[in-house]
Amino acid sequence: AAAAAAEPPVTPSWLNPDPTAWASGGGGPTDNSTSLGTFPPDPLMPSQLPLLVNPWDIVLCTSGTLIACENALVVLVIWQNPALRAPMFLLIGSLALADLLAGLGLVLHFTCAYLVRSDSAQLLTVGLVVASFSASVFSLLAITIDRYLSLYYALTYNSERTAAFTYTMLVLLWGLSLCLGLLPVTGVNCLAEEVTCSVVRPLTKNNIAVLSVSFLLLFGLMLQLYVQICKIVMRHAHQIALQHHFLAATPHYVTTRKGVSTLAIILGTFAACWMPFTVYSLIADYTYPPLYTYATLVPATYNSVINPVIYAFRNQEIQKALWLVCCGCVPASVAHRARTPSDV
Repeated sequence: AAAAAAEPPVTPSWLNPDPTAWASGGGGPTDNSTSLGTFPPDPLMPSQLPLLVNPWDIVLCTSGTLIACENALVVLVIWQNPALRAPMFLLIGSLALADLLAGLGLVLHFTCAYLVRSDSAQLLTVGLVVASFSASVFSLLAITIDRYLSLYYALTYNSERTAAFTYTMLVLLWGLSLCLGLLPVTGVNCLAEEVTCSVVRPLTKNNIAVLSVSFLLLFGLMLQLYVQICKIVMRHAHQIALQHHFLAATPHYVTTRKGVSTLAIILGTFAACWMPFTVYSLIADYTYPPLYTYATLVPATYNSVINPVIYAFRNQEIQKALWLVCCGCVPASVAHRARTPSDV
């Protein structure tokens, strides 16, 4: 009986031991992390316990469903269309697959938290979420590298060497993401020692610090690459404009400025989604109110909602494939649209 009392049930979803603390700032020394923690012993039988569903968990589950459906369409289109096998489409497919798994992970985590109530199941779903979002961020970096190489080595970009480099990036990014996702499952978690918990349990403070610092480094590298891309695009536009003897009136110069603006929007969206949670997870710990964690984590998931719009649905070839899948035809406006620098 003593052994049974020492094993309380798992807390639903990302909640802390106080299921109502998500709505307040907390008021005591209790563990306030967004967590897979445990309830204190309850005198009621399990069948008598009220059903507590955190509204933030519903938001995350809804986001996961939207993410999964949206990216499943991209994966299906790329998988079924043999023409979409260039390195660029492989990387877009990798991004869509990572976001698809992330969406499924959020839905599975919600389901396991409120139905299964198992430490093992929730550790697996948290590992899946960590691995998927890591692969998503790594895929964004790989796409940025690919775009830079396609401009810097424009004459040799479509060579077999480029394809080999793309496959190498894919193997490395998915291998590293898998390793990061396996850490909570293989014992690097805070279930046995609550004081080591981060704002998201069962991830330890050191674990989430590594993830956050890695994100900041990746973001810095992406920023540098996009600056170089802008320089290359602007230099090409300037050279073309000089041939037309009037810089400002050149249509190519106008579209190039749109392309630079598009790059700024892409990078700004990425930073706006992930930076709040990254910074917060570095400065906060398990004693902080879970409301703050949810308020920064939910926008991070929205990046996976936006990714297909930015990287897939704007692409002319993917647009054609989508039209073929949906209605069996391709509108003339899509079929004959010329590629411009704003498509970068």
